[in-house]
Parts: sequence; structure tokens; C-alpha cells
Amino acid sequence: MEDDSSQGLTETESLKSSCEAREFIDKIEFDELKQCLFRDTLVTVSDTGKELGELCIDVQKTVHNSQLCYLIHAKSHGAIDDIPCGTSITGYVTPSFETLEQHHHEYVKLQGHNLDRKSHMVQQDGQLVVYKVTREAEEVREQTSTFPLESLCGFVSEAANLLLLRVLARRKNFPEGMKFLSFDAETQISLSTYRELGEKKQVVGNETVEVFGIERIVDAVDDIPAMWQCYFLRDGHLASRIQVGSPVMMKLLKLPERVTGDNEDDKPVFEKRPLEWEDDMQLYSKFLDRKVN
Repeated sequence: MEDDSSQGLTETESLKSSCEAREFIDKIEFDELKQCLFRDTLVTVSDTGKELGELCIDVQKTVHNSQLCYLIHAKSHGAIDDIPCGTSITGYVTPSFETLEQHHHEYVKLQGHNLDRKSHMVQQDGQLVVYKVTREAEEVREQTSTFPLESLCGFVSEAANLLLLRVLARRKNFPEGMKFLSFDAETQISLSTYRELGEKKQVVGNETVEVFGIERIVDAVDDIPAMWQCYFLRDGHLASRIQVGSPVMMKLLKLPERVTGDNEDDKPVFEKRPLEWEDDMQLYSKFLDRKVN
């Protein structure tokens, strides 16, 4: 087992979020976020139309460690070329888009060569502490990084990104040049950029609807940038999603009930969500506490 502990401060010294990005976050109204509390369910399909898996994204209002925030849970699973793979994200995000805590799990089950990556980030004593475990075949690598919160102005985690996309989709226009701090696939600080793709028509079930597109590009420190293109219905429901270069896409099969906000329950949800061992990372959180102390 390899153990690599590092400080993340130097990674953020030369990277800054843009003024446009920080100002946009500051001006998001609480009422806008109330309209983003719903569940999306899409299917993963191949280029031939074969269903390969499912993507679910759910946002709820909750309280975490006595702080009002949003519980964001996303999970995708399926098989590409008969290779099982999946991703799970559970995060607690404040109305100002700070990430209080996030669990992120990715896996690819190759025959005789599995890849499994788990990360846990949490705010502790004025810092964001990130603990990561990577298992590749028989090799296990562990890494702990710490980032002073004041160095993360304009940071958007993967969980916060899912909520931000819904806000952007409902507005349909936002400033050009919005650059946020983010993590790349190797959990290194990088920049993420959002760009409008405009409107187009998409068939959902038996209906043709107008959808609005948003492109997100996450720079990578040691690799090529990752790029996602998402299209949304007028009320912010996700209609389709593709990672550029991937052989599959995710799309909506049935129009959901439109979000109006008139019947939204404004009470926070104190949820005790049962998570499977590979998703909740409770042991890793305890290990992190011991390691930090």
C-alpha cells in the first residue's frame, strides 16, 4: 500500500476563479434554488439505441451539522462493451455553493484488472480536507490533501456543479468567461468553464421539445480537458447528457411533471439515506479523522 500525503496550497496559488463566476454565485436568489429541488432519471444508451444503464440525480433541502444546505445525490451505473462501470456522488452544498462534505466513488470492473476510486472531502478547521483511495488491480494508493478555504473562492465541487447547472438552465443566459475552481479526475485543483450551447429540438417520448444546452469543460493538470454537454428542459430538468469522446449518451425517455414551485415543501428534509458500503465511505471518513488528528 502506498501512502502519499500532500498539501494543496501550492496548487491553487496560480489558479483563480473569474470575477464573473464569483459574482454570478453571489447573485443567485434563494427562490431560484427552491425551483431546483427535484429528481431526474435518464437512461444510458449506445449509439445504436441499446439501453445500457441509468443515471439518477436528486436534490433536496436538508440540514447537515446544524447548517441549512442541499443534499445532492447522483448515481449512474451500467455496462459499456459489457464492462460494468459506475459513479456515485453524495454532497452537502450550502446556498452559497460551498461544499460542506462530499463522497465520490467511481469504478470500472475489468476482468482481472478492476479500477476503483473513492474520495471524501470535508470542511475542517478552516480547511477543505480531501482523502482519496485508488485501487487498481492489487495496488492501493492513498492520498490526503488540505486546502485553506480562503484559497478556494469560487470552488465548485461535482455535487455543487449539478445544482449550478440547474440554475444556469433555468436562466438560459449567463456571462461568458465564467471560470470556477474545480477538481480534475486526479483530484488536482484546476479550472472549469461553462458555455452556452443555445437551443435545439429533442424528441422525448412521443413529443418534440425545445432544450437548452450548456457545455462544461474541466481542465486537467496532466491530461486533456474533460468536456460534458448537457441539454435541459425549460424548468431545469436534464434532457440529455454526453461526455465528449464517450461512446454512450444519457437521455430522458419520458417528460417529467413540470416544476412550478407552487407546491414545494419548504421544510428541510432530515434524511437518513441508507447507502451501501462502497458508496458511503464511512470508514474512510473515520480514517481521515485519525490521519488529520
